[in-house]
Amino acid sequence: MATEPPSPLRLEAPGSPEMRTPPVSEPTPEGIQKPTCCRLRFLNGCVPLSHQVAGHMYGKDKVGILQHPDGTVLKQLQPPPRGPRELEFYNMVYAADCTDGVLLELRKYLPKYYGIWSPPTAPNDLYLKLEDVTHKFNKPCIMDVKIGRKSYDPFASSEKIKQQISKYPLMEEIGFLVLGMRVYHVHSDSYETQNQHYGRSLTKETLKDGVSRFFHNGFCLRKDAVSASIQKIQNILQWFENQKQLNFYASSLLFVYEGSSRPTTTKTNDRTLVEKFLSTGQLSDTDVLEYNNNFHMLNSTENGKIDTSEGKSLSKMYARHRKMCSKKHYSQTSLKVENIEQDNGWKSMSQERLNGNVLSQLEKVFCHLPTGCQEISEAEVRMIDFAHVFPSNTVDEGYVYGLKHLITVLQSILDN
Repeated sequence: MATEPPSPLRLEAPGSPEMRTPPVSEPTPEGIQKPTCCRLRFLNGCVPLSHQVAGHMYGKDKVGILQHPDGTVLKQLQPPPRGPRELEFYNMVYAADCTDGVLLELRKYLPKYYGIWSPPTAPNDLYLKLEDVTHKFNKPCIMDVKIGRKSYDPFASSEKIKQQISKYPLMEEIGFLVLGMRVYHVHSDSYETQNQHYGRSLTKETLKDGVSRFFHNGFCLRKDAVSASIQKIQNILQWFENQKQLNFYASSLLFVYEGSSRPTTTKTNDRTLVEKFLSTGQLSDTDVLEYNNNFHMLNSTENGKIDTSEGKSLSKMYARHRKMCSKKHYSQTSLKVENIEQDNGWKSMSQERLNGNVLSQLEKVFCHLPTGCQEISEAEVRMIDFAHVFPSNTVDEGYVYGLKHLITVLQSILDN
């Protein structure tokens, strides 16, 4: 088994104050302090991130990604050497005294880093405190794509190499792998999810259709989101082509775009909860779940059918949420349709009345709205997962290859 390379940065002891404060002067989002009480079932008001699409999920033996009430996410530090290496990477890039232009530019393509967090009851359980890239979106559509021709680093054992290659033998040729996705379907007000097995099932022939599924909202292909995503990737590609300091292995791109037709600039529900948190220092279990904005998920089975058992288990909570959202999301949608079609009958349209004819009309409206009424085209593409980043003196050819092929696939989706 190959030995691990020396760490490029020195780690402080777990209890040192350096690890418990953000490395830069930027405050935590909304300026909210950590809660002083622990009334909720999870760590200090934190709950599992319900819109996580890949990686270690919350479960019996895995903590997974947590969401803090202040809007950040918490990623538990992995066992050595992966966890310390990822921590070193964030501390290096976000060091307060960093003057390296390459690293300063890299910050634009990462989630913001707010240092190390640990619950008062378990000070040795360390979490990376990161920006929730999905936070500003009302109905975030999310996809996690691993980038590179190799999903193992140069110091991996032969057993690890064989294991990774067997998971997706096409990685060398394709240069990327879809690890999971979560897509909002407008007509049903629900999410379709796909896990890592979906991505591994994609072949050279089905790759384009497999990726395009992420950009289809049930009515039409969201070409605006495809175009915005391509631009974001091209910016990251330019950074990689101009730097020779770091090589990235088993790292991913996180794609996010707005799935609903509502503006993304204002989230009334979020503001209400933040104000409640500021005034009382605590939220109820229901409040925190509501803050996550994820009530009704549909899991796709292998044959493409939908399992709604999860949605039924949250029926009461979802009904209340639906009633609240219907006054915002659906009324605005109806207003747009009324203005364009001059048909007052659209105003009272409910989900239960969505038959084939109505879906056809809605597809025409949603896909061909005038410029001023189009769905929000804002998208985010951020680099995540840095447990296998190493110093280098060459261009990261594997990552560059993966980015270029991914752009090619997205461009073909856009052109067709």
